[in-house]
Amino acid sequence: MEVAMIEVNITEFRNHLPEYLGQVKKGEDIFLTSRGKVVAKVTPVTDERAAAREALMLLRGTCRIGDVISPLDEKWEASDAGS
Repeated sequence: MEVAMIEVNITEFRNHLPEYLGQVKKGEDIFLTSRGKVVAKVTPVTDERAAAREALMLLRGTCRIGDVISPLDEKWEASDAGS
């Protein structure tokens, strides 16, 4: 999913703050400009705990619980399947 990007003048942003913050909540980045130059970026806050929880849920379907301490007589490889 591509994140939308909006450029808006600081005065316009201030005058319509609730509408622009609503767009940020939906995942859009807003670049604030002054005299045509970007001076700031407003981005949504990411919930790192929720992202970690989601990653663990995805792993749950590919992992199994078992004896991981006892030595094995066979060689095995770990895969990068999830990164």
